[in-house]
Amino acid sequence: MSYLVLARKYRPRNFTEMVGQDHVVQALSNALTTQRLHHAYLFTGTRGVGKTTVSRILAKSLNCQGVDGQGGITATPCGVCQACTDIDSGRFVDYTELDAASNRGVDEVQALLEQAVYKPVQGRFKVFMIDEVHMLTNTAFNAMLKTLEEPPEYLKFVLATTDPQKVPVTVLSRCLQFNLRPMAPETIREHLVQVLQLENVNAEVQALRLLARAARGSMRDALSLTDQAIAFGSGQLQEATVRQMLGSVDRSYVFRLIGALATGDGRQVVETSETLRLNGLSAASTLEEMSTVLQRMAVLQAAGPVAGDESDPEAGDLARLADLMPADETQLLYSICLHGRADLGLAPDEYAALTMVLLRLLAFKPPAEKKTLTQTEPRAAAPAQPLVSHRVVPEPVVVRPLPVAPAETMSVQPPAPIKPRVVQPWEDAPAEEPGVVVSGPGTVAPVPAPARRPLAPAIAPPEPIIAAVPVEPADGMPAGQMLAVRDSDPAADPASDRPSDAKDADIPAAPEIRLAQPVTRVMAMPVRQQSESRADLALSPAAPVLIPTEEGDFWHATVQQLVAAEAITAMVRELALQSQLVARDTDQWLLRVERETLNQPGSRERLTAALRNAGFDIKLAVEIGRITDCPARRNAAASEEKQRAAEKIILDDPFVQAMVRDFGAKIVPGSIKPV
Repeated sequence: MSYLVLARKYRPRNFTEMVGQDHVVQALSNALTTQRLHHAYLFTGTRGVGKTTVSRILAKSLNCQGVDGQGGITATPCGVCQACTDIDSGRFVDYTELDAASNRGVDEVQALLEQAVYKPVQGRFKVFMIDEVHMLTNTAFNAMLKTLEEPPEYLKFVLATTDPQKVPVTVLSRCLQFNLRPMAPETIREHLVQVLQLENVNAEVQALRLLARAARGSMRDALSLTDQAIAFGSGQLQEATVRQMLGSVDRSYVFRLIGALATGDGRQVVETSETLRLNGLSAASTLEEMSTVLQRMAVLQAAGPVAGDESDPEAGDLARLADLMPADETQLLYSICLHGRADLGLAPDEYAALTMVLLRLLAFKPPAEKKTLTQTEPRAAAPAQPLVSHRVVPEPVVVRPLPVAPAETMSVQPPAPIKPRVVQPWEDAPAEEPGVVVSGPGTVAPVPAPARRPLAPAIAPPEPIIAAVPVEPADGMPAGQMLAVRDSDPAADPASDRPSDAKDADIPAAPEIRLAQPVTRVMAMPVRQQSESRADLALSPAAPVLIPTEEGDFWHATVQQLVAAEAITAMVRELALQSQLVARDTDQWLLRVERETLNQPGSRERLTAALRNAGFDIKLAVEIGRITDCPARRNAAASEEKQRAAEKIILDDPFVQAMVRDFGAKIVPGSIKPV
């Protein structure tokens, strides 16, 4: 007896044996129990999730005769009657399976539909099962539409496909659709445990986890991989042999890499990557395993341990790494691993690309945390503001001097002689000159000379501050840009205002501060730029401006009617759209165009003929010149107005504004089109 593979040997034969598709089983069981049966079913889903199996169980439920031969429609077929055994073995006359991948033409579909006129031979219902129905041609779909919509009462259609988007909507609307979902790895692993117990095969838990993850949600793939693993491991399923068969990377390498990345150990990252190269392990598989581990780490960091993780032998390593790596770095590394898989095929060496992907996190890893002041730590006292400033303040501020006590209650020593100096607006006070106080550009800053002998502490009189005096413009003068004006009198010499007898005196008679430049009240003249006139804008070739006219309204309406009726095409239509109606009389109209290429005799004659057919018995004259109103510009203005209205609707939408404000979203230029 030939060996029967596990995927066929353990195919479910009733709804109770179905795994991972409870939503479909419940719906079909209730429909069979209440006998509310649809005439067409569509099962969708990826490969190996049970589409053909559900179809056969449904056919057995409709035609089951029971153990005693008196059974009816049931949700639990007996599996021992003639109909059930024939359907399982594939020789039931009233159950027909058509593979649309190899029989996709209209002739095959018509041959199948020809059998629909005959009643069932053995069972209650004829069941037509069309697998991979999306492979049928459009003609074949059209040929079966009428029969699919109103089949005989004894005929049921069952369609199965892995790509429902390719099935026409007319077919989808005639079917009751069920989506079979990919199965979770835990569901696949539990089913493999039951199958291996019946097969008396010893298996390690971690080996079954590897097979369940490699199946990608397909139970048939899981059973096929199990068959291969049993043969590869000589009747036993061990983690090392299964990992070697699948080419999976050992999780110990993954844990070592993530640990090295968490601690910033670049040398260990490079050494581990080189070890993967020497062992011939897949770089893509490494990034895939790292993504899986990082996802579980992120769950641990966000929600803590999940129920059922206690039996996982990797739970300890996952908890250790979750505590070692910050949550933001976990998310960053997860994103780098996902996007790094696409970079492997671009690099000349996939292991070099793997190393670069892993080192990318170290490049983006934030530096060591610096000691920062928190609210609980005492802050250092801020340094006092220096009394001397060397920065030019852009706008002067009027400072009022503080009141000074009477002279008889204070001991005031005369200060050193004052040497005034002008600080220009474009220069800063030199740092090597202490005592320079600048209150605004163009002001005078006194600079004290070195003292001949130490003086007693004294309170110096407040320094003069020159403030800008706002000046109103003259009457009748338009407001514009005000240009600052500064008096530059070359005759004003700071040295000439100083007393001559104070040059050689040790202590002057009295402190005196004079201004090097007199403050003059100057009227600031406004500067305005004259705007272009409307006529200049109309004549500007760079900016075509639309100036609507009465004749333009009439000409635009006339041209739109001719275009809508397709009375003018090609160059004649361009002549009408690009021209301006300057004047019109009872028998002659004058048009103006800007380009000589539009003024062709043939185009003028055909446009004249189109206007006569529209009821205007006139002659056309065309001249060359500037135009300000033509149908093309009116259409462009209307389109721009619609575009602005459409963009305003999108920009004013609260959801769009929230996305831009909260997530930094941007609207792609040119992606908004008016409807």
